[in-house]
Amino acid sequence: MAMTPAARLDEIAPGTALRVVVGGTAVALARNSDGSVHALADRCSHDDVSLSEGDVARGRIECWGHGSEFDLETGRPAQLPATEPVAVYPVEIRDDEVLVDTSRTLNGL
Repeated sequence: MAMTPAARLDEIAPGTALRVVVGGTAVALARNSDGSVHALADRCSHDDVSLSEGDVARGRIECWGHGSEFDLETGRPAQLPATEPVAVYPVEIRDDEVLVDTSRTLNGL
């Protein structure tokens, strides 16, 4: 699968996340306060909780279920109770459209 349109940039306010499905994969599109957009698997590795419902700040997305935080670039947990990373997918912005490739990951998961 190649880069696939997932959302418009204006649908994701800085400091928020949006759940989308790309190629059958649930993805949390997270927009950091600096405006950068990241795509992570939309499932906390600690529990079956949607990450897209969590807060985005300081380069991390927080799982609302138990407070685990994941680095937006690496997918690594930065806050317990999660100990396993989540998949991070490539993202491109073209003409205010967010594109994601779920056929490969940036962190080898």
